[in-house]
Amino acid sequence: MRRWLALLVAATTSLVLIALLVPLGLLVRALAESSAVTQATAEAQSVAASVGGADTTALALTAERTAASGGHPITVFLPGGQVVGAQAPRSPAVELAARGQSLTAETPSGLEVLVAVQGLPGGTAVVRAYLSEDDLRRGVSQAWTGMLVLGLVLIGVGILVADRLALALTRPMTQLARVSHRLAAGDLDARTTPGGPPEVREVARALDHLAGRITDLLAEERETAADISHRLRTPLTGLRLEAESLADPEEAARLGARVDALERAVTSVITDVRRRSSEQESCDARAVVAERVRFWSVLAEDQGRPNDLDLPPGPLPVAVGAAELSACVDALLGNVFAHTPEGAAFSVRLVATGGGARLEVADSGPGFGHRGAPLERGASGAGSTGLGLDIARRTAETSGGALRLEASRSGGAMVVLELGSPLATP
Repeated sequence: MRRWLALLVAATTSLVLIALLVPLGLLVRALAESSAVTQATAEAQSVAASVGGADTTALALTAERTAASGGHPITVFLPGGQVVGAQAPRSPAVELAARGQSLTAETPSGLEVLVAVQGLPGGTAVVRAYLSEDDLRRGVSQAWTGMLVLGLVLIGVGILVADRLALALTRPMTQLARVSHRLAAGDLDARTTPGGPPEVREVARALDHLAGRITDLLAEERETAADISHRLRTPLTGLRLEAESLADPEEAARLGARVDALERAVTSVITDVRRRSSEQESCDARAVVAERVRFWSVLAEDQGRPNDLDLPPGPLPVAVGAAELSACVDALLGNVFAHTPEGAAFSVRLVATGGGARLEVADSGPGFGHRGAPLERGASGAGSTGLGLDIARRTAETSGGALRLEASRSGGAMVVLELGSPLATP
């Protein structure tokens, strides 16, 4: 925007200066010509005053002195055909002036100023002052150069002023864009510093109001989630008591298991709502992955599954909460145990990247070839709910990363999670 405003001001200033300086330049040239003609006429008239009262020698001396002081050649054409002063041809204009008419005539190389002197014994004498093109244009080039420099300076000043004004406009707009990106990334504490023109300040206040409104709505959502949690606890407790009061133990256990599953599902939904409503969390991915693999390694040992864990040397912060990342790792390892035969090996590898971390979970099972669309929510070709990979995908996208499905080196399945860094800025 600054560049466009500078170009606009430069174009506008240039047009105004052209409209002003071109006529002014022509006027300067006309004034220079008029001044030169006036000076030459005065010189010719001063010599004409001496024509009738001086001899030829004195007249020649007067013409030479006048020409030397004025810088214009002076020639006197006497009635008898004698020429005194600078040598010059007797042009048609001189013949016309000899009839008693003073005039100014153009020649191929300059201008003749002719003054007729009447009343002489032999007829009319003509005093000629000659102006060359340089005489007519003296000082014009310097004046035009000065006007050109002045025009360029004015254009430069105009561009500088326009750039300062544009900066005062674009700087608060850039800040508005930066704050909006922070809000989109989940930083609900981001606020603007109103500045610039009144319209931009009004937009800044509107954006701050919107950010405050979003914060209030998310707070209401958290309160609603908590209220739903309390409201559902009572009927779930009643169902559990009803199940425990059944006379048939098997029926009571079956119904109790269904109640437990329902309670876990409700808790998961409420936790997910609270997590999405809260500010972005972070955790040490190395510690979380190590703890969850240690948990699953006990079951892996019982099933005879070789497993390998590769972790970076130091802490590795990622833009995911510890509980959320734990659930993600559990979902991926749970898929390994659910969809590969006992004894199938698996490996977990965590690598630090420039923008966060990469988590790779690979197995030596049959891979994804027999499954339809494993990343489609609720879709599974292996008899499961199909939510495990969807949970992992949402975890990766929440942190600013993504999920990919690849084949492992042993021909099995490999899930790659790109996790964003909490220090990443929009």
